Parts: sequence; structure tokens; C-alpha cells
Amino acid sequence: MHTIHGPAKRSERLIATGRTALAAVFLFAIWLDPSEPAAYAQETYALLTVYLGYSLLIVALLEFSDRSIERLGLLSHLIDIPAFTAFIYLTQGPTSPFFVYFVFSLLAAALRWQWRGVLSTALAILSIYIALGVYTRAVLHDPAFELNRFIIRSIYLAVVAILLAYLSAYEQQLRGELVRLAAWPRHVPPGSLIQESLRHAAGILGATRAAMVWEETEEPWLYRATLANDEFECTQEPATSAEPLVPEALAEADFLCLDATRRRPTVLYTTAAGLVRERLPPLAADLRARFAGKSILSLYLHGADFQGRLFLLDKPGLTVDDLVVGRIVARQMAAELDQFYVQQRLQQAAVSEERVHFARELHDGVLQSLTGLNLQLKALEQLIEADPKAAHKRLTELQDLVTTEQRDLRFFVRQMRPLPLSRTEVNSSLIPYLEELCERAERQWRLRVALSVGALSRQLPEALAHGVYRIVQEAFANAARHGQARAVRVDLHTQNDALRLEIADDGCGFPFRGRHDLAALNAMGEGPRSIKERVAALDGALIIESQSSGARLEIDFPLRPALRLVAANPPGEPPTSDRNAGTGR
Repeated sequence: MHTIHGPAKRSERLIATGRTALAAVFLFAIWLDPSEPAAYAQETYALLTVYLGYSLLIVALLEFSDRSIERLGLLSHLIDIPAFTAFIYLTQGPTSPFFVYFVFSLLAAALRWQWRGVLSTALAILSIYIALGVYTRAVLHDPAFELNRFIIRSIYLAVVAILLAYLSAYEQQLRGELVRLAAWPRHVPPGSLIQESLRHAAGILGATRAAMVWEETEEPWLYRATLANDEFECTQEPATSAEPLVPEALAEADFLCLDATRRRPTVLYTTAAGLVRERLPPLAADLRARFAGKSILSLYLHGADFQGRLFLLDKPGLTVDDLVVGRIVARQMAAELDQFYVQQRLQQAAVSEERVHFARELHDGVLQSLTGLNLQLKALEQLIEADPKAAHKRLTELQDLVTTEQRDLRFFVRQMRPLPLSRTEVNSSLIPYLEELCERAERQWRLRVALSVGALSRQLPEALAHGVYRIVQEAFANAARHGQARAVRVDLHTQNDALRLEIADDGCGFPFRGRHDLAALNAMGEGPRSIKERVAALDGALIIESQSSGARLEIDFPLRPALRLVAANPPGEPPTSDRNAGTGR
């Protein structure tokens, strides 16, 4: 048998304390005035003393024992009623002041077993009390017996029993609603969010049908969802064609209507000043036809991206309390819908980000290479007639470049399902790819490239290594296409807690002159956009020095774990995707 804690044990402690207090009070009263029990003073005094000891024993058991109290509660109840009967019999019969013990037994039954316990206990004690009255009048012929007082006390017991039964049933209903509220699922799949929310809302409030009508803030659609007999239906229609769901007075209020089928139904709704009762149709004509029913509980739903109403239909015994519980349900549903719309926005932002990432990667990689190939093919046209052998050699080089770009594009496609290299591979794979990139730039852009890579004292994050690769690739294209450079020097090394990348060319520089950092370049609207974005995304610092004799880029990247991911692939696997198409000079 398991140990019971919580409300049951608290109830038993309350009952035990009340029992002890009553026993002590009545024992003290008899001690003060022993003539009150008349003929049975000593017997009553002794019985009360024993009962007080029994009451203290129950208190001690509840305080110091962890054993089950289920049987203890039933056993003490079965002992209490005969004991109370004996007290009443020994002290003036039906007119005894110990009559209050019968009320105590009803209260104890309500705390233990709710309304069922109250009714069964009331039946027992009323039978006992009536039997005592009949015995006192018909058998003992007690001249002190007062019929009027006996009848009034009998009615009093019955009324108290009915009230306690009602309150117990009411408390049980509220507790059930709280339990169902607490059981609201924490995670609901987005595809069934509306259906499951309606199911739980109807279950909590005891409605046979549930419906929800809402519209999104930025979309011209009105959504209608209904749940009846486990059949779910959701429709979508233009919001402009729909009339208001409820009268203007109820637009942002929670309300209930006990009978919406009347010609002039009464609606109880919430306002800032409290509850208001008014006669008006609770629903628009369209909704009355769709949601035909008698009782209606409607709750206002609103969030950052939507607004609408929740309808709970045909709930038996609709009360004002349902407005309070319904408001909690509505807030829960609104919070889940808000979270759903936030997730949608995040997904859309992620898709948009990936598209920009994809576009920049194509610009910095394949498109730049194709531009270089196009220039080489134009030069090849003139070379074919002047020097066929040199043209043939150049054609072979272009075929090699095409093969290389095919490989890069293949890597790019593979990156859509990335298999990143381990961190120990990043440094060792970056250098060979930079060397291969320099060789390709010499063939593609006819540049003289000098690469100097110092010892990299720390492991590079994958995103940083990939960013370095792409920045160097973009710098080669800018130097050749826009700077008319002939030679480019690349220097890469670590310095303290930073990775230093320097790129210098002998071209004509950028359209601006002077030495500027990233903030100044952004303020002027100058500099290669793709490189600036990559540097900023990697928390780097950029300085560009531009003169008529050439350009120099000095970039410092912090070597710390807080680097934001620019790309999902390491530069060890050549180029994949980035965010924006860069601009030239």
C-alpha cells in the first residue's frame, strides 16, 4: 500500500485537530457544570476523557507515522459516529449540545470523500437522530423533549448536508479543471497544433464542441477550425468577405451566453470595470448558422501575429467561473500560436539567409572563375591566328581550369549535406588549398602570386578557415579585374590571439584613397562588400590602404570560440556557400 501525501493527509490533520479541540471544549464544559448532563454526568465525563485520549492518539499517528491514512480515515469515521450518538444520548438526547458533533462528522466526510461521503454520512446520522427522537418521545416519554426543536435540528442537518455536498462537488470540479490545465501538453507537433489545442480546451472546460476563428496580422485570410465528436475541420477564406465575428461591444471581451437560441439572448461579458450583463446577439449571423447551439463560451485570442476568438459550445452548467478558467486556456493557446508564428519567421529567415549565403558563394566562387575563363577565351581568339601553338597550350590550361571549377562545384553540391572535417584537419587542409588557389589565380587571372604562410600556432575554427579561403579568392578577382594588378602577395600567420591576413597588389587601388578601417569604409559606402561582410561576420578587424600604386588589405581575426559561423564547411573542402554577392572595386 502506497503512502498518501498532499491534500488527503492535510485533511486528516485538520479533522484530527478539530476532533481534539471539540473533545477538549466539551470535557471542560462538563467539568465546569457537571449538572448539565444530569443523570449520566460521570459516564459522560469518563467517555469524553477516553475520546480525548483517542483524539490525541490520532493526532500523534498522523504526525509521526508515514503509513497509509486511507484505512485510518475510514476507521475513525466509523468510530466517531457511534461515539457522537452516545454523547447525544447521555446528554439530553435530541436537544443535546453535542448535536454539533453530527455537523462535524458531515464536514469530515466532505473533506475525505467529497459530496458522496457527505450524502452517505448525512443519511446515516439523520437516521440515527430521527431514531433517537422517536425513542425519546415514544419510549422514554421524556417531558423535556421538544418536538419543534427536534424538527428544526433535523432540517438543519439536512440543509448543512446539502450545502456541504454542493460545495464539495464544486471544489471537486475546480480541482479537476486545475488537474486538466496542468496536463496541457508541453510539446505539440506544429501540424496538429490547432486540433490538439481545441481538444484540450474542450476537455478542460467540459464542452462537447470547440471552434476557433482567427486571422493573421499580415495575411488577408480568415481561418476557421472546428472540433466535434473527434472530427476536425479547418478552412481558409478571404478575410475581407467576413463580417465581424461578434458585436462591437464584445470585440475584445470574454463572454458567455446560456441560451443563444432565444430571440433576445442574455450575454455576460468582461470589461475593465467588471462583469456586464446585456441582451444582444452573441454571434454574427454567419457564425450562428455554423455554430448552432445553446450555450456559448467565447474567449478573445490575440498575439503579436494574429487575433481571433475561441468558442466552446454546448457546455452543460455554464457558470461565471468558466470565464476565469477559459481565460487561462485562451492565454495558453495564444502563447502556443505566438510560438508557432515565431518559429515560422525564424524558418523563413533561415531560408532567406541560406539563399543569400548561396548567392555570395556562387559570386565568390564559380561566377568569378567563369568571368576569368571568359576573358581568357577572348584572348584565345586573337592568339589562334597569331600563334596556334601558344593557343593550343592556352586551351589546355583553360581545360584544366574548367576541370578544377567542376571539382569545386561538385564540392559545393556536396556541401548541401555537409560532412565537416575534424578540427585537427582544418589547419593542414587550409594551406594546400590556398596554394592550389594561388596556382589557379596565376593561370586564370595571369597574376604573379606570392604566398607566405607562417606556423599556425592554434587550431583554426572551421568557419574561420573557410572565410580566409574565400577572402583570398575574392581579393585575387578584385585585384585582376578591377585593380589591373600584375602581382599579388598573400601573408598569413598567427600573432598572439589573432590570425593576421595581409593581401597586397600592385594595381591601381580602389576608387578611394587613404587608409580606412571597416567602420569608415561602411560609412563611406566603399570597399569590397563581400570581403567586408565576411570580416564582420567573423568578428574581424579590416583596414584597407588604397593608393594609385596598389591596394593593401590588413585583416585580423580573433582566435576564440565565440566566432559566428559564416559557413558550415571548412576551407579544407573548397568553397561552399556564403551570404551576399560581393561587389568589386
